[in-house]
Amino acid sequence: MQLRGKEADRSLNIDWKNFYKNVFALVIPMAVQNLINVGVTATDVVMLGRVGEKVLSGASLAGQVQFIMTLIFFGITSGATVLTAQYWGKKDTRTIEKILGMGLSAGLVTAAVFAVLALMIPETLLRIFTSDPEVIEQGVMYLRIVGISYLFMSVTQMYLNIMRSIERVMIATFVYFISLVMNILLNAVLIFGLLGFPELGIRGAAIATLCSRITETLIVLLYARFKNKDVHIRPGDLIHIDRVLLKDYMVYAMPVVLNELMWGLGTSANTAVIGHLGSAAVAANSVAQVARQLATVVVFGISNATAIYLGKTIGEQKLVHAKAYAKRFIWLSLILGLLGGTMILLAVPIVRANMALSTQAQDYLGFMFFVMLYFTVAQAFNTTMVVGVFRSGGDTRFGLIMDVSTMWGCSILLGALAAFVFHAGVPVVYMLLMSDELIKVPITIKRYLSYKWLRNVTREKEELEGI
Repeated sequence: MQLRGKEADRSLNIDWKNFYKNVFALVIPMAVQNLINVGVTATDVVMLGRVGEKVLSGASLAGQVQFIMTLIFFGITSGATVLTAQYWGKKDTRTIEKILGMGLSAGLVTAAVFAVLALMIPETLLRIFTSDPEVIEQGVMYLRIVGISYLFMSVTQMYLNIMRSIERVMIATFVYFISLVMNILLNAVLIFGLLGFPELGIRGAAIATLCSRITETLIVLLYARFKNKDVHIRPGDLIHIDRVLLKDYMVYAMPVVLNELMWGLGTSANTAVIGHLGSAAVAANSVAQVARQLATVVVFGISNATAIYLGKTIGEQKLVHAKAYAKRFIWLSLILGLLGGTMILLAVPIVRANMALSTQAQDYLGFMFFVMLYFTVAQAFNTTMVVGVFRSGGDTRFGLIMDVSTMWGCSILLGALAAFVFHAGVPVVYMLLMSDELIKVPITIKRYLSYKWLRNVTREKEELEGI
């Protein structure tokens, strides 16, 4: 089999050294971006964790509102990537500009809705996740400031994520690095009252986040205006929507938006179940989720690189090459998932020594980190399949169906029953809530081997309006 594989590679004229060079030219900047984004969250967790468990829990649960919103952003841009990566393979930049305009419009509308909710009914939103009045009080203070930042986030994330699909990845690394540095410095000054500033606690963390988001958007707009010569932001594209392109976007992107939304709501449902098990469970889960995010920064870089690289290859009409590349991406995801899971276990004593958590929260944390070990490996595989391989060829409905059925029909249902009907302990509930990624593995393997995902979804210029 190995000999046949090498012979097949030679017959396709695949230069694997060049493949890995191009892939890691995409992966490394995106992994750094993911690491920086997690670093912003981790900064809040570490610094607020030193203030107190209730403060940490309040910020964590308030962050669930932003989490759902950013997943919608990710769905909008991931759906756009299905089209932009393939049009990039065809070098059709005008169509990419039109897709960018649609993405920015959708992002701004989404952000406006979430900002209004965060500013007007923050307490109602937080009661979904917890009944602890002190945690709600802290979360409300955080949301009423951070909610303003959502509009700035929409522009930044829409633009940078779509730029990834045309292989412009370094600008996002620069933007998020500046944001991280600013967030860390402002967090330290405003949370703890350094350099003569008042000690603002959780409100200081929220102000730091808002200032960082404004800075991100300013850098993005300057880059788009003066540096990006290939794809421009045209205000007219935000208003005038190409009907033919919109139809394609709805077919391929809307299942992704719904997929990310349902997955995000499912993750928030997990947090809500845990939130009703006490602040110790919430605090431990906050730390465990940050550890998982840190362990998967490279893996998520691989999944995004898979979508971009395979999409471009399919757009170039190299379908047999795309098949061969997909296999390599899958192996890379498994290797990196195992490495990430191992890192989580090694981090347990370090985290315990540096967090002001109760004894009960520390006990929960040890078990949650063990669950994250196998969860991370399964998630690495499934994410590369669904976000990378399947979406690269326009197979977007499959992920929606699978996520809804495995999360809402299995893990969330079982976890909620265990928590509220059978009154099981936190470890049992947590293990059930985190079981969905294991259930997905055989389903994604079967779909991959069907090769139903391998399709070119672009149109010729003559089919599109105004071109």
